[in-house]
Amino acid sequence: MQQAPGSEFIRRARNRFNTQRGLGLGLVLAAAGALWIIFTMVYMVAKDEVAVIQRFGKCVRQEKPGLRIKLPAPIETKRHVRVKAVFTEEFGMRTRRAGVKTEYEPEERFHDESLMLTGDLNCLVVPWIVQYRIGDPYLYLFKVRDVNATLRDMAEATMRVVVGDRSIDEVLQKRYEVALDAKAELQKALDDAETGLIVANVELKNTIVPELVRPSFNEVNQAEQDKQRMINQAKGEYNRIIPAASGEAERLIQEAEGYAVNRVDVARGDASRFISLHNAYAKSKDVTRRRMYLEAIDVLLPRLGNKYVIDSDQKSTLPLLNMSPKGGAQ
Repeated sequence: MQQAPGSEFIRRARNRFNTQRGLGLGLVLAAAGALWIIFTMVYMVAKDEVAVIQRFGKCVRQEKPGLRIKLPAPIETKRHVRVKAVFTEEFGMRTRRAGVKTEYEPEERFHDESLMLTGDLNCLVVPWIVQYRIGDPYLYLFKVRDVNATLRDMAEATMRVVVGDRSIDEVLQKRYEVALDAKAELQKALDDAETGLIVANVELKNTIVPELVRPSFNEVNQAEQDKQRMINQAKGEYNRIIPAASGEAERLIQEAEGYAVNRVDVARGDASRFISLHNAYAKSKDVTRRRMYLEAIDVLLPRLGNKYVIDSDQKSTLPLLNMSPKGGAQ
């Protein structure tokens, strides 16, 4: 049976259309593949990032900022890591909205994180923040499953250990030192866990006593202040009395030493005079005895005052014999 000439024309046109459609589809697929290859080979690394290149899942290199080329996906894939950015984790507090006047969520919701026991068995609410950056992208991506959760767990454990080693007064008054110790301990723990993180800063926020125990704490604090005030008063009295007593003791010692020196000198002088007198008496007894008598009279008579000389044989008073220093004998 012969086909009509029109049907043969239609068949040939259809075959030609199918051939052209297949060729066009192939060209489209080829162009799409070429674009895919180009877009997956050429990429840009931002200035605060590094790109970690994986070849069939294995890390092969890290690329620095700039325009870079790699093998097309899925042969090589890339993961961008912000190594210069500083990230913040908050404990015992959450920032609701940052700005000139930062707003925070109510801290009571996060007391499970910030309520701690000090070394002297007191309770404190210690909110704090940890600022960190990614130091080793390889460790950060491939060594730990959940780096952020690990960081939070280690930071909370470290802070509890540091606070637990100190008294409540040390934590309240030396927050900077507590933060430095916590930073050093946290960095050591992160290094041991191979997280690839570097702790930039640990900062303690408003450390307070829990509301329930605050009245009792204030009473204890007031008692401590009264105790310190009394100690200071006692020290003031001590500093006032002890130097005066020490000065008085030193004065008495010096007077006693002077008196001792004087007594020794007088005794030596008396002894020397007695020896001289003895030697003179041994050489001339009569003259020495008379001289001693006259010297004694010369010393004693001025002390007697008025002197009256009465003849025992007379029955009446004799004219007065004036033997005072200002008058002559009568």
